This record gives sequence, C-alpha cells and structure tokens, in this order.
Amino acid sequence: MSEELENDLPLSRTKKKQQAKEIEQLAEQLASMTDKAFKQLSMSEEILYEASLARSTKGRGSHKRQIKHLAGQLRKQTDELRQLQEQLQGLDQVSRSEKKEFHQLEKLRDRLCDASSFDDAFNEMLNLYPQIDRKVISRLARSVHQHADKRAFREIFKRLRDFHEGE
Repeated sequence: MSEELENDLPLSRTKKKQQAKEIEQLAEQLASMTDKAFKQLSMSEEILYEASLARSTKGRGSHKRQIKHLAGQLRKQTDELRQLQEQLQGLDQVSRSEKKEFHQLEKLRDRLCDASSFDDAFNEMLNLYPQIDRKVISRLARSVHQHADKRAFREIFKRLRDFHEGE
C-alpha cells in the first residue's frame, strides 16, 4: 500500500491502543521523575496541575486513576504532548552524558587508588585538571595504597567530582 493511502485510512483499534499506552507511560514518567528534572520541563498550567496532582497522589488505585486522567489530558493536547516528548528525550540525553562522566571519574579514581596504575592516572588527572591540589590527591592515594583507607577513597572521588563540576 502506498503512503498516501495509509495516511487517509483511519487508525486501527490496535494502533490507537498502542498510542494510548505510550501516552500513559509518558504520564507515568512525568509522575515518577525527580523534582529537579520535573521543574526543568515547560508545560501549560493545566498539564502542570494534573502532573503535580499525579505526583502527589499516594494511594495505589487513586494514583493509577490520576495517571490515566493525566494521559487523557495529554491526548487532547497533541502539540503539548509532542513538546513534552522532545523535552523528555533531551533530559534523557543529558542524564546519559552525566552518567558517562560520572563513570569516567569513578574509573580515574579507581586507577589512582591502584598502586600499579597510579602514575599514569595521576598524569592523566593533571592533564584534565591542572589546578587540582596534587599534594592532597597523592597523600589520599598513598593512604589508600598503604592502609586501604575507605574515607580517603571516597574523598578522592569527591575532590575529582567537585573539580570536574567547577570547570
């Protein structure tokens, strides 16, 4: 069948149900996301009110009803639905890049805390963060090498993360 004919045909019941389920999943995502991420979204007052209500509803049955109601409101406002989907995709991409950076910092910390790979990791750290306090990091790493100091292990990561975020 050509695309012109497909566009003229009404949606099948199965396709309508699939779309409704996707919108309901989006509503559930809005209700379960962190406050920080939720505040970054821009939406109409009506959708904001319904989403906030769904987020604050605690009972299992009432929460499910509120999610379905929010999904119904989203289905009525297709432009806003598309806009929200794009915003959520953007937030998801930002979240992935933040996780990737977090894992890279963890790997660098692990290499700093391993006596055999310390020298290479230390030079890499100095290339990435030339302003970081070298003496403190090397002292903390020695403490981990010699005494398996968990506090120093955590402190190295904290300093790397703080320096990374400060850039």
